[in-house]
Amino acid sequence: MKQQDLEDLRQLIEFLKSYQVAEFDLDRNDLKIRLKFSQPEAAAPAGLSELARLLQSVQAPAAQAPATAVYAAAAAPAAAPADPEAGLHVIKSPIVGTFYGSPSPGASPFIAPGERVEKGQVVCIVEAMKLMNEIESDVAGEVVKCLVSNGQPIEFGQPLFSIRPV
Repeated sequence: MKQQDLEDLRQLIEFLKSYQVAEFDLDRNDLKIRLKFSQPEAAAPAGLSELARLLQSVQAPAAQAPATAVYAAAAAPAAAPADPEAGLHVIKSPIVGTFYGSPSPGASPFIAPGERVEKGQVVCIVEAMKLMNEIESDVAGEVVKCLVSNGQPIEFGQPLFSIRPV
């Protein structure tokens, strides 16, 4: 494998990771590579270490540093601390429309981060086709974060709020 091919492969891996691509296959002449990034973060370095070993076996001994660099760069994110947002419940939009966090312009918002919300409580309005649809919380807990801004167009299934259930 040429040095330029290794550099291209390293750039491809970084590109796939940055866009959170789950799976990728490369079949170029006699070279076949399959990458899967959908494993849990703790298990990801093991799959990447196999890739690093494959790259090392293909390279000339003088060019082993790039494969080691690829593995080291891939292993660094796995050492990150546990996700602080783990265990949070996300309220998602049931429809496409425009998000409004308060009942009318200038009024106080339905909910704000740090407040407690009850199951069935209205958390926002989504305007769709000139109809104002009240969105209710499907869990009781503390509002951690509002993930959209007032007047923002939203999609079906888009996260709106993160709630720490109680």
